[in-house]
Amino acid sequence: MAPKYKLTYFNLRGIGEPIRFLFLYGGIDFEDIRIELEDWPKVKESTPYGKLPYLEIDGKRITQAAAIARYVAKLVGLVGKDDLEDLEIDSVVDTIVDLNNVLREYYFEKDEAIKQKKKEIAVKETVPQFLSKLDAKLKENGGYFVGGKLTWADVYFASFHETINDMVGDNVVGKYPHLQALADKVQAFPAFKAWIAKRPITCP
Repeated sequence: MAPKYKLTYFNLRGIGEPIRFLFLYGGIDFEDIRIELEDWPKVKESTPYGKLPYLEIDGKRITQAAAIARYVAKLVGLVGKDDLEDLEIDSVVDTIVDLNNVLREYYFEKDEAIKQKKKEIAVKETVPQFLSKLDAKLKENGGYFVGGKLTWADVYFASFHETINDMVGDNVVGKYPHLQALADKVQAFPAFKAWIAKRPITCP
């Protein structure tokens, strides 16, 4: 009997969306459980380590988004051909996670003056630095991040690029042709295209 998967995350795209994409890529059924932000204080203590997302596998709950995504990537065959490629994939994903952390630090800042200062640094310095290097890596590897073929690093970015655009504005990913081409290519997969058309409309 196939395991039963339940993914619990906020009613956002965020760091839960790459996991959803990976399940969809493999055609693996999962329950998409969404927590509203206003309900989080009531739910937090019942979660592993007080964090989301977590994945429940036949009742066993596991947390940490990148670890969950890596697990699902193994299930659906989107890992590297060897340990070195897996290391490269992890490096790319962790870089995207670092960028996400920078963006969310200012995006959810409540003090408007501090928020604008953080945003200015992120938009003028941090985002261009990250995206230019990621774009160059795609150019070097035939349009994919690792090994000249689709891996979960590519799916991770493609599921996340709209969040970057939403947080930064001005269709920033579109300024980097290899990143935009990757996002377009991956999101054209039938499973992803269907999901994007029907998924809940949420903030990043």
